[in-house]
Amino acid sequence: MNERFLSVVQVAELLGTTVRFPRRLVEERRITYVKVGRHVRIPESAVQAYITANTVEPRRRRRLGMAA
Repeated sequence: MNERFLSVVQVAELLGTTVRFPRRLVEERRITYVKVGRHVRIPESAVQAYITANTVEPRRRRRLGMAA
């Protein structure tokens, strides 16, 4: 069990958001989490999976006016 579990505060720092954002992700069950007593811990791999799933790749621009 080499998985690292992060607190909501640590996830917020990692994502560069307020604490409210990861709490909302947990409440809406949009991210995997573990309850340890009354504490919520989020696996580091779940944060990486969330980032990967929500990454938007840039589009290539088409050149206009250059007909072949």
